[in-house]
Amino acid sequence: MLGSVKGPHDVKRLAAEELPRLAGEVRDLLVDSCAKFGGHLGPNLGVVELTIAIHRVFDSPRDPVVWDTGHQGYVHKLLTGRAAGFDALKQEGGLSGYPSRAESEHDFVENSHASTALSYADGLAKAFKLRGEHDRTVVAVIGDGALTGGMAWEALNNIAGAKDLPIVIVVNDNGRSYSPTIGGLASHLSSLRVNRRYEDMLEYVKGKIGNVPVLYDALHGIKKGVKDVIAPQAMFEDLGLKYVGPIDGHDEQAMEAALRKARGFRGPVIVHALTQKGRGYSPAENHDEDQFHSPGAFDRATGAEKPKGRVWTNVFSEELVRLGRERDDLVAITAAMLHPTGLAAFAEAFPERIYDVGIAEQHALTSAAGLALGGMHPVVAVYATFLNRAFDQLLMDVALHRLPVTVVLDRAGVTGDDGASHNGMWDLSILQVVPGLRVAVPRDGERLTELLREAVAVSDGPTVLRFPKGPVAEAAEAVGSLGTMDVLREPAADEPDVLLVGVGPMTRACLDAAVLLDAQGISSTVVDPRWVKPLDEALVGAARAHKLVAVVEDNGRVGAVGDAVSRLLRDADVDVPVRSYGIPQEFLDHAKRAAILGRIGLTGQDLARQITEAVARRSSPVVSPS
Repeated sequence: MLGSVKGPHDVKRLAAEELPRLAGEVRDLLVDSCAKFGGHLGPNLGVVELTIAIHRVFDSPRDPVVWDTGHQGYVHKLLTGRAAGFDALKQEGGLSGYPSRAESEHDFVENSHASTALSYADGLAKAFKLRGEHDRTVVAVIGDGALTGGMAWEALNNIAGAKDLPIVIVVNDNGRSYSPTIGGLASHLSSLRVNRRYEDMLEYVKGKIGNVPVLYDALHGIKKGVKDVIAPQAMFEDLGLKYVGPIDGHDEQAMEAALRKARGFRGPVIVHALTQKGRGYSPAENHDEDQFHSPGAFDRATGAEKPKGRVWTNVFSEELVRLGRERDDLVAITAAMLHPTGLAAFAEAFPERIYDVGIAEQHALTSAAGLALGGMHPVVAVYATFLNRAFDQLLMDVALHRLPVTVVLDRAGVTGDDGASHNGMWDLSILQVVPGLRVAVPRDGERLTELLREAVAVSDGPTVLRFPKGPVAEAAEAVGSLGTMDVLREPAADEPDVLLVGVGPMTRACLDAAVLLDAQGISSTVVDPRWVKPLDEALVGAARAHKLVAVVEDNGRVGAVGDAVSRLLRDADVDVPVRSYGIPQEFLDHAKRAAILGRIGLTGQDLARQITEAVARRSSPVVSPS
């Protein structure tokens, strides 16, 4: 049946009794595909019936459907004609793991950063109104923790004030984000999950009194009181938004009825759907940690994940626990990503010193500032791409006060499979402008433990430690030192040609390139700065002793370490040319990390070729025009 679904029109013409079969086929394909390569399985198993109902009630793409977060959009992809390519999900050249405007007209935004859908919906609905397109409804599906983000509530505040904007907000309430959702909002939604909807009582009363005008006002007058009894503190209506629910999100017919009712209102409506993350696949349903939120490849029959080996996050996790035992002032903060960022072990060892603030990176940084003002040393662990959201807080709330806060950036640099929005390629650029901030980049696991210890030992300002996704790099021991920098390879010649500055894990590519350069008769030195902000002044003397400086980093080239090295040398009146090798300033298509690094020229062989050409250009005699 799924194979015959080429778009929402095919979903609409199915009979109601055929829909359970369609839902079953969707779940089977989700499990089969994610078992091969991994993916956001749990969230999508929970929205199957909900998504079917949306596409039976609304007319995508004329009625835009915006997903928050976008990792809940797999079923949407399947129902909009992309089932045939789903076995290549997140693979190079295959479907994106998030909505993608390049893939389909049914994908309005690529919103993999949480809590944004309501703002998109607000703007879309206003645009349609201004254009006179009054027959269009905007659907925003928000859940899986996204309502813990403050931006969602900023948008709700605006939407509630626009009574004539046809926006249907589906709250996918599965009680989870990556792991169980926490906080006051989560507690409120939990209370709604166990109370019968007060609309049932109102409908019952309406049925009894008919259309007697004198009782109409009285009925609505008691609505507030009925609500407080049946669904305590229903905050959505307190905001002025029409509320329908809670609805069983796995009852497709009930969801359809609720969505049709909401669509007919022609104003902002909340439809509150109760769903189960991982629904229909027992290994996911019974997975206490995160209901298979985003597993790697796994055995379809048992759900057992294939071994990933030792990754960078493991090294950080273990060292932070050791530091926690040594220092009782050390606390940790996560933005709804306890397990993915490696803080679960710290939480188990020190449950009173861990804070999960929800998907709220801005709050995380300023709360960390408060903790530091109170005498603690917070460690805030986030994905590098999500630091962008809290830049102002890091700058004005932490750095301005010179507070001892350590930010640990997981998944820095090219991350690959999750696509453009998840590459951590911005942090080394935006962090350069923060006064008093120190930034460390370890090249291997041993350096990660060393630099984490050095970072949390800083007491007069903030520190940042960044590392990539995937298996931890093979240890590269220093053969010497230059100030605080490690020398990883000494030059073979007395007058070396190239100073290779490898930033963190890119030192491996530099060492590979150095071997190939030697074969071309080009002598090189390889150094690892360890701390890339501020740069060690010893780099000035090292640059003077070479004919060319090459900086290699896993970050966008603009404004990052390469530019900082150039600025350092200019300020010291050193005119040795600097070449920067990094990620081009463009949004990268999804693929494996190694494939992307090869595509953008950050392998040892690529670097050796480019540096050889640069040296050759410098050595060529200048011919004056006759």
